[in-house]
Amino acid sequence: MIKNRKAYLYVMIIIKILSFILFAMTTQAFSQDHPAVDIISTDAGDVEMHFIGHGSLMFQVNDFRIYIDPVRSIGNYDISKKADLILVTHEHSDHLDPELIEDLRKPGTIVMVNKNTASRVKGAKALEAGDVENINDIIVEAVPAYNIVNMRSPGQPFHPKGVGNGYILTIGNKRIYIAGDTENIPEMKALKDIYVAFLPMNLPYTMTPEMVADAALAFKPHILYPYHYSNTNTDELVKLLKDNSIEVRIRNLQ
Repeated sequence: MIKNRKAYLYVMIIIKILSFILFAMTTQAFSQDHPAVDIISTDAGDVEMHFIGHGSLMFQVNDFRIYIDPVRSIGNYDISKKADLILVTHEHSDHLDPELIEDLRKPGTIVMVNKNTASRVKGAKALEAGDVENINDIIVEAVPAYNIVNMRSPGQPFHPKGVGNGYILTIGNKRIYIAGDTENIPEMKALKDIYVAFLPMNLPYTMTPEMVADAALAFKPHILYPYHYSNTNTDELVKLLKDNSIEVRIRNLQ
C-alpha cells in the first residue's frame, strides 16, 4: 500500500500516461492493418469504400469486391479477400503490381487495364477512353487521364494523352469517378452526374489544390476525396471549396 497520497497520485498519473501511450500505439497499428472505410448508399446496395492508400482503393458492394490500382507497397492487403474485378489506371509502379494482382485473383476475376499494362498482366483486358463494360450490373467506363501542363521534360508529359485511364463506376444510382493520374483536363470538367470523385493532388505529377478545385467546381461532385496527394497540404483544398455544396473528405491517401 502506498501511504503517501502525493506519491500515490503520482503513480496513478504515470499509469494513466502509459496506458494512453499503449492505446495510441495499438490504435495506430490497427488503423494501418485496417484501412478506413466510408459507406455510400445506392439502390443496388451499400458501397463500402476502403482507403488503402495513395492511389489504391477497394470498393465492396454486397459480396462483390473491386480493387483499383492495388499495390502491395502502398498498404496492407488481406489476400483472403479476393477480387471480383481489378482496375488498373496505368503502368507506373505506384499503380501497377502484377504479383499482387495474381495474389488477389480467384477463378472468374476480371482484370481491366490501360493498353500499356495489358502485356504485363496475364489475361487482362485493355480498355481505352470511351470503352464501356457491364460487370455484374456495374457499369465501368474508361475515361481520359493525362497531363496538359506538367512535363518530365519539354514536350514529354508525365502522363501522355491516350495512355492512362480514369474510370467511372455506375453502381445502382450513383456514379463514382476515380481519376487516375491526370490534371484538370477538359474531359474531366465536362463530366456529369458524379456523386463521388477521387482526384489526384500532387506535383509535379498531377494537380495542385487550385487545379483540383477548378475541376471540382466545373463538374460538381457531391463528395470529393483528394487522393494520391503525398505531402500536399489538403487544408488548402478545403479552404478553396469551403463556400459551395461540394463535401470535401480527407482520408489517409498519401
